[in-house]
Amino acid sequence: MSSVRAYRQILRRKSRQIRVGNVLVGGDAPISVQTMTNTPTADVAATVAQIQAAERVGADIVRVSCPDQESALALKQIVPQVSVPIVADIHFHYKRAIEAAQSGAACLRINPGNIGSAERVREVVKAAKDYGCSMRIGVNAGSLEQDLLEKYGEPCPEALVESALNHAKILEDHDFTEFKISVKASDVFLAVAAYQGLAEACDYPLHIGITEAGGLRAGTVKSSIGLGMLLWSGIGDTIRVSLSAEPAEEVQVGYEMLKSLGLRRRGVTVISCPSCARQNFNVIKTVETLEARLAHITTPLTLSVIGCVVNGPGEARETDIGLTGGGNNTHQVYLSGVTDHRLKDQNIVDHLVGLVEKKAAEIEAAKAAEKAAEKAAE
Repeated sequence: MSSVRAYRQILRRKSRQIRVGNVLVGGDAPISVQTMTNTPTADVAATVAQIQAAERVGADIVRVSCPDQESALALKQIVPQVSVPIVADIHFHYKRAIEAAQSGAACLRINPGNIGSAERVREVVKAAKDYGCSMRIGVNAGSLEQDLLEKYGEPCPEALVESALNHAKILEDHDFTEFKISVKASDVFLAVAAYQGLAEACDYPLHIGITEAGGLRAGTVKSSIGLGMLLWSGIGDTIRVSLSAEPAEEVQVGYEMLKSLGLRRRGVTVISCPSCARQNFNVIKTVETLEARLAHITTPLTLSVIGCVVNGPGEARETDIGLTGGGNNTHQVYLSGVTDHRLKDQNIVDHLVGLVEKKAAEIEAAKAAEKAAEKAAE
């Protein structure tokens, strides 16, 4: 549960704020969670389905690749069918950026130094301004400019930061400042050091991520280490967890990171023990089933599921709903930290799901009543 204790306090870096569609990024806006589709963008039905799946687990922003004209123009059909703002991922082809802006993209992911002449940059900036697009400068250790590789000898934090600031200067020279920046690398040390340097060098909002992090398990661990270090130190305004996994998985991992640090709360936070010989019910299976059954809950609340009385009562005191394993297949249920009633084995999952749904409904009703009272007082 969140508190104002000093050791839990994260002081976020002060950044300017931009808008990605209806989502604010930077300043005091909540840290947004992004993902990227992996369907062929021109396959509108498949792309829309994947975006909607990401929306259901809480995605704030979704990026789609626009490698050709067909993909860029497909945004005209995709954008009206989804509710999250869409970022068009552009590499080298300035016309794709213009087409994406015209087709409804909320943001363009582009490196202005890689799209050609000043005139081409001017045309892209004009399209962004005309259609209300922001931009993301996306620097990657794997695709640094040749002159910087020659200057520094290898991808290094200084090279990534210099590349980012060079691209930023191009947009600034065209009187455009509605952009965020990323300096990604697959190496955790390189990415973290680059973001730390960039955070000191400018006040633009930062999109943070460890690129090409790997599969679901390894990538989650790697991203959690790198992004955890940055977020804990106050760096990061929007995040993308890059996994070789379904986009919805990236969103869920991103939210778990933010929840762990008290930076965002969405849905049920389950506190559960790893289980041991003292467990009085099958903790692992119970938690696995509960997480699946409670995935539809978006209201922030906490549920502790502990197999025995060693830590169970203590954890239950700190959660909205708690279950502690007891003898004779009979377990203790806590509500708002207070012992409330006992529960038999066969009813565990259904009973806890019912309690969570009831608690979530109460919280939402209280919020609605508070909003109604505020509106009446205006």
